[in-house]
Amino acid sequence: MNIERLTAILREAAKTEIMPRFRRLDDGTIKTKAHAYDLVTEADVASERFITKAINDAAPQMVVIGEEAVAADPSLLDRHFENETVIYVDPVDGTWNFAAGLPLFAVMAAVVTRGEVVAGVIYDPVGDDWMMTERGCGCFQVFPDGRMVRQKFADAVPLEDMAGTASVAYIEKAKRPEILANLAKISVLGAYRCAGHEYRLGAGGNLHFMMFNKLTPWDHAAGSLMMAEAGAHVARFDGSAYKPGHKDGGLLVAPDAESWHMLRREVFTV
Repeated sequence: MNIERLTAILREAAKTEIMPRFRRLDDGTIKTKAHAYDLVTEADVASERFITKAINDAAPQMVVIGEEAVAADPSLLDRHFENETVIYVDPVDGTWNFAAGLPLFAVMAAVVTRGEVVAGVIYDPVGDDWMMTERGCGCFQVFPDGRMVRQKFADAVPLEDMAGTASVAYIEKAKRPEILANLAKISVLGAYRCAGHEYRLGAGGNLHFMMFNKLTPWDHAAGSLMMAEAGAHVARFDGSAYKPGHKDGGLLVAPDAESWHMLRREVFTV
């Protein structure tokens, strides 16, 4: 399956299962998972079912692992697929936003071969465009009319001029006050509760850093490759390369290695 076919599946799932439900959910179609801000809706479940079936029909040799499938069977993340191609799917990234009627959500898929991310798509159902990447080929914003715009992460700037995003909610509570105080050293901080849109912002050169603490492959496999292909420095907090099998260790994205180390030393002192 090529990246264009995968994108078409995500787009059709959004048009069929997600957008007809946007701002039309009732209480019975929204459920809580791990905590009050970790939600799942009938759109998540229906979208994942649609995407999984479409990929299985088109490429039965590939393994599809979706967020909701893992919620039902966490052991899926512990299985080894060394000789298979795995497609990780986030059927609605930013479910809290979606459930609240906020138009900041995405559909994401990452293609992983032999433990390495080789391609990824982040589709915006509201804007009907997508970010697409293949390893070694760059990162592009693609529009329905076929236009493609190459993406580039922001250039380095001094710490006090930086704008970025950080998911501080998943930092251990004992370290949170220190990190929040350190963030006063930068210029602008945001948190969009949607990794897909944060990665889109980063790819377009609108952010100088992004920090994530909780790692799941459906949230970060596609985006981490996009950032690298857009020219950013991407690494876990210990400086090691991110792999889709990682569940912890955090993730920090910056314009270059020097900026990454400065942010790690001055701000994200986890």
